[in-house]
Amino acid sequence: MSQKLKVGIVGGTGMVGQRFVQLLDQHPWFEVTVIAASAGSAGKTYVESVQNRWKLDTPIPEAVKNIVVQDASKVEEVAAGVDFVFCAVDMPKKEIQALEEAYAKTGTPVVSNNSAHRWTADVPMVIPEINPEHLEVIEAQRKRLGTTTGFIAVKPNCSIQSYVPALHALRDFKPTTVVASTYQAISGAGKNFTDWPDMLDNVIPYIGGEEEKSEQEPLRIWGSVENGEVVKASAPLITTQCIRVPVTDGHLATVFVNFENKPSKEEILARWSEYKGRPQELGLPSAPKQFITYFEEENRPQTKLDRDIEKGMGVSAGRLREDSLYDFKFVGLSHNTLRGAAGGAVLIAELLKAEGYIQPK
Repeated sequence: MSQKLKVGIVGGTGMVGQRFVQLLDQHPWFEVTVIAASAGSAGKTYVESVQNRWKLDTPIPEAVKNIVVQDASKVEEVAAGVDFVFCAVDMPKKEIQALEEAYAKTGTPVVSNNSAHRWTADVPMVIPEINPEHLEVIEAQRKRLGTTTGFIAVKPNCSIQSYVPALHALRDFKPTTVVASTYQAISGAGKNFTDWPDMLDNVIPYIGGEEEKSEQEPLRIWGSVENGEVVKASAPLITTQCIRVPVTDGHLATVFVNFENKPSKEEILARWSEYKGRPQELGLPSAPKQFITYFEEENRPQTKLDRDIEKGMGVSAGRLREDSLYDFKFVGLSHNTLRGAAGGAVLIAELLKAEGYIQPK
């Protein structure tokens, strides 16, 4: 690519926004030209707005330090300086929906980390290796919004990416029932241990709204596009428990699954090893070379050791074995703020660019 696409980060001062800033530094296709946030941050340089609340281990990239933060609510002004935006704002659902649609109606593509539009019928919710065909619903969405170039695409909940990829690779065997418990890092709540000292030496057996998302969003990802809408799949039946645990990053899942056509352990391992999706075919910059990595060791994957596999964009699995009540059980792991949040959204944007949905204005 001779010229990089100009990117805006709406909600760029929060934890996920900071991850976007980090991941887009030196990106081969994209360059951050605009950062927008609340009116309280507007008018300050980026370094001034985040210096006392920068949550990442790496320093603030030099290229963005002196960008003057804009008011995210001034949609026309923000949109004028970019080819597309990432959106990661902390607002009520209705306000997020209205804000993202306002950006799309300016002709600006929106790649959203928010949950507000995950169930809007003509908005694709995408894991690029799993359901890239859902992008075709964008044409119907553009007609509804009255734009030829703008649209909204969203990434799904971070927790489901610890187990949905492993199940997706086995779809030919028709999973019928799934029980999953997720053990989720505190960064999934936008916090670290300094912000949340009560999480030290603690486990909280409830995360608001998470279990419904974890049970329903996989069905939308496995759904089909019909008459300009995404229609969710009817199977498998999924039940979950979602638990907050005292780790910084990484969501781990324990999974039990029954199949209509039970595979052998060797068949499952072969499917996991061989699985590739559209990002691997296209060689997208953020795509992991190995999407699913299986560990033979009995005590892997471990959150601390394995969350950064493939620069945090791979998912891992382990402890695959037959079960006394279910056909098989296994453990899955993904990095929640990389694959699960900002990194997953960057990969969606790369796919949208490669498939011609995002172009220079």
